[in-house]
Amino acid sequence: MLSVPKTMLLLAVVVAVPGAAQAQIKAAIGDWPAWMGADRTGVSHETGLLKEWPKGGPQLLWKVEDIGEGYSTPSVAAGKIFVISNRGLDNEFVIALSVKDGSKIWERRIGKVGNPDQRPPYPGSRSTPTVDGDAVYVLGSDGDLACFDAAKGEVRWTKNLRTEFDGKPGIWAYAESPLIDGDVLVCTPGGSKATLAAFNKKTGEVIWKCPVTLGGGGRMPGNTAAYASAIVAPVGGVKQYIQFLTGGLVGVAAKDGKVLWKYEGVKGITNCTTPLFHDNSVFVSATGRGRSPTSGSALLKLSAESGGVTAKEVYHNQDLANHHGGVVRVGGSVYGTNNNALLCLDFKSGETKWQDRSVGKGSVAAADGRLYVRSENGEVALVEATPAAYKETGRFTQPDRSDKKAWPHPVIAGGRLYLRDQGVLLCYDVKQK
Repeated sequence: MLSVPKTMLLLAVVVAVPGAAQAQIKAAIGDWPAWMGADRTGVSHETGLLKEWPKGGPQLLWKVEDIGEGYSTPSVAAGKIFVISNRGLDNEFVIALSVKDGSKIWERRIGKVGNPDQRPPYPGSRSTPTVDGDAVYVLGSDGDLACFDAAKGEVRWTKNLRTEFDGKPGIWAYAESPLIDGDVLVCTPGGSKATLAAFNKKTGEVIWKCPVTLGGGGRMPGNTAAYASAIVAPVGGVKQYIQFLTGGLVGVAAKDGKVLWKYEGVKGITNCTTPLFHDNSVFVSATGRGRSPTSGSALLKLSAESGGVTAKEVYHNQDLANHHGGVVRVGGSVYGTNNNALLCLDFKSGETKWQDRSVGKGSVAAADGRLYVRSENGEVALVEATPAAYKETGRFTQPDRSDKKAWPHPVIAGGRLYLRDQGVLLCYDVKQK
């Protein structure tokens, strides 16, 4: 068997992913080290995966049933699975498991569950751990930001976004996953003092704080932290961080946190969808109440001018109004679900190519030319990523379903599919034999 040096694997991932990914985590092929992967696109760069699933779905390799409660999506890196969980409302923690069999390696408390009296009530862990080298970064639902040693779980530094930055999370508490960009960690305390903030990832020292002013977002001020995660977007030599707040989308300068542009044309009930950046354009989607004017998806063209950046709306499509399940781009198409169907949009024009009931409202990831679509009610479908038509090549119903929504996203790493459902973590073999 040909041995490939690890440095080549790292380089392969960085070169394969354009734009924003080059400024983010360098990860070995087969790892999924952060929210929506190393580059926050939701697209794995693995190949040699099953193109069709057998009846009943792919082979279940193992399952664990005692990882705690919550809605956190796992991350996978260097032979470990990291996930945030909670037991009751007073103990939220990060746990490291072995990819071999799901056995526990270590567990460390983060804090308590945030906003336990939320209405409607979905209290529990939310964000995905971010693994970067020998460190893992986590944000608890109550605003506890922490850095741990990835191997042993030892605490390196901690902050609290509520108490130290007068942070203002949304109704359903903090759900963002920390962004690592080189030596910088970026997150969203929310509120008027530090809507966004940048930290030294090694020490936790504050680099800058960015106050943002936006129009209101329903029951909350516009600068309240929503439930999306920030991305890196270099445009014309200006590197920026783009985040989806309660009141809309904002781009801030990476060097000093200066607000570069704002967009309030799309915003919804929750604003969960991580922005999608490609070809100097950013795609955003949200679901509102009914077909409200700000519900749906939009594409903004970004241009660098005199050291700043401007954003101009290219289109606004109301068919794809994504809630919590995210959107992915494969080739020239964007895929995601609205409240009852999976849709395909042309990235550049916004034209709806097709929509299909599929498994209904859910979350989407992509790998090797296929979409992994997970219904919030437990069904999982394998769908060809093509704008030609809806082409399903496999489906199964997740066993051991909890009585809560299956909101954690599917993760494809190392030829395996990971599905988390509250206290259960399932690991499937999706590698071609």
